[in-house]
Amino acid sequence: MDLYEALYTTRAMRRVEPDPIPDDVVRRILDAAIRSPSGGNTQNWRFVAVSDRDTLACLGELYSEAWEILQSTVYAGRRAAAEAAGDEQMKRVMSSSQWLGEHFGEVPLVVLAYHRNDPSGASIYPAVWSLILAARGQGVGATLTTILGMFRQAEVADLLGVPLEKGWSNAAAVPLGYPRGRWGVAKRQPVQEVVYVDRWANPPPWTVDEPLWP
Repeated sequence: MDLYEALYTTRAMRRVEPDPIPDDVVRRILDAAIRSPSGGNTQNWRFVAVSDRDTLACLGELYSEAWEILQSTVYAGRRAAAEAAGDEQMKRVMSSSQWLGEHFGEVPLVVLAYHRNDPSGASIYPAVWSLILAARGQGVGATLTTILGMFRQAEVADLLGVPLEKGWSNAAAVPLGYPRGRWGVAKRQPVQEVVYVDRWANPPPWTVDEPLWP
């Protein structure tokens, strides 16, 4: 796959099929993930790839609980605001997020990324993004979620046998599966509206009115 096709079309795929992902595909995705930059080459990361149905069902229950907490706190009123404003894009995001909240335990694979001594996430998040890009190259959809680590860290660690007492912390859980939707270029604000040159609020001397790929 062309590099820019992957960069432009790797969007959050929350609705996925339950069909298993072949082991050779999983192997390629994870091997690509660990080739990402690591601060001081410490590689202070661990990845737990879960495909066991019973374990996924338990993760699904924990994710559903975390999702309900998120909706009642950080996301409180967000759906109503989108409805009131007629924000169709936000409504679609909320709908797909709700689907994942209800079906997390049914996806074929979840990779949980753990880090130690990486408080900024400067090493673990590049690895997670490499994982998601590699999945895109294999036709597998994925999305980066953090609410299990935010709201159910201890319970997930207990389920998976993660030694939190040794400093490991969950940075993300990435559900993966063959997508039910279509790949496409996500709508964003024009780049000149979010990029400054040399100083804050100093606009660039160029504009990009349409995506530069394809």
